Amino acid sequence: MKYDAPQRAKAAGIYPYFRAIESDQDTEVVINGKKVLMFGSNAYLGLTNHPKVKEAAVAATKKYGTGMAGSRFLNGTLDIHLELERKLANFMNKDEAIVFSTGFTVNEGVLGCLTGRDDFIIWDERDHASIIEGLRTSYSTKFKFRHNDVAHLEKQLKRCHQGKVKLIVVDGVFSMEGDLANLPEIVKLAKKYNANIMVDEAHSLGVLGRKYSGRGVCDHFGLLNDVDLVMGTFSKSLASIGGFVAGDYPVINYLRHNARTNIFSASITPAATAAASAALDILKAEPERVKNLWELTHYAINQFKERGFELGPTATPIMPLYVRDNDKTFLVTKLLFEEGIFVNPVVSPAVSPGDTLIRYSLMATHTKEQIDYSLEHIAKVFKNLNILP
Repeated sequence: MKYDAPQRAKAAGIYPYFRAIESDQDTEVVINGKKVLMFGSNAYLGLTNHPKVKEAAVAATKKYGTGMAGSRFLNGTLDIHLELERKLANFMNKDEAIVFSTGFTVNEGVLGCLTGRDDFIIWDERDHASIIEGLRTSYSTKFKFRHNDVAHLEKQLKRCHQGKVKLIVVDGVFSMEGDLANLPEIVKLAKKYNANIMVDEAHSLGVLGRKYSGRGVCDHFGLLNDVDLVMGTFSKSLASIGGFVAGDYPVINYLRHNARTNIFSASITPAATAAASAALDILKAEPERVKNLWELTHYAINQFKERGFELGPTATPIMPLYVRDNDKTFLVTKLLFEEGIFVNPVVSPAVSPGDTLIRYSLMATHTKEQIDYSLEHIAKVFKNLNILP
């Protein structure tokens, strides 16, 4: 089969991917020598340039070297890996945590080994691709439920054998649309049907939580103790690369010795480990960062709505600006870049062709002036293309 979609997009001048950034990751970046405002980053707390994070990474590299040359299972465990796991477990109010090389491999590894042939995994249709990959490697029976449809979730739970393991897996924040999992109702159903819950906190860690704790969706709803497994990533709020899963000791101990993506992957580097650990310290010490992120989020959402943008059910710093046309979504991305604004296009198959969107996301370090500039120019482009009335 001939695959020429990228070539066709390039020929049309609307290819939006692999744009090389020539500067540090901040609210403003340099691409092809041009300064543009960054509204496509997942660095929600703006910590990638924090002096303490960079200093921790440099110090770890000087002490431990640049890489581990082996898996955690064998020669790839450092004392700072264990220290970070203890800090994460404590932060998430769980017995233990285990660190993986990426967030993707957490979901892939956990779901690939945690349940057996006679068990069941029930998952939201908009769960992240890493969850879907994990499902593919699992021998368990998998039931999908409609997005955030708790009635359909209950219908799927009724199909499961009463005496077998039933694991419900959801994103805490859905990464494209920015809406939250209906965790209170999911917990009620889990108790009713004796099911377990795993929540992917990738886009909610450092963003949500009571009293701006940044612990994520589970804490936001006061349900951390009702969720069995919590996973998160370092590549977003924690300004690094890697991931973790936290839970009860027996489960984490089993994963430590059976999750293939951990056993057979090289260990997270010293620099990445130290950077994530330093970022976690800052998150705990500076809740005002999370508070500021939310002040900016409420401001931007209100401004978009006042201008007539279709935002969907977002309740987070992730704001989907619906375009509902593949080619036009690429064109919007190009035109906004020309206006000095970097955003991410989301097209099929990531979403259905009728749900394509521009993904606009905020960092705690953005200014209102930067947001105002982006609002003005995004509105102009959308109106010129007849997306806005």
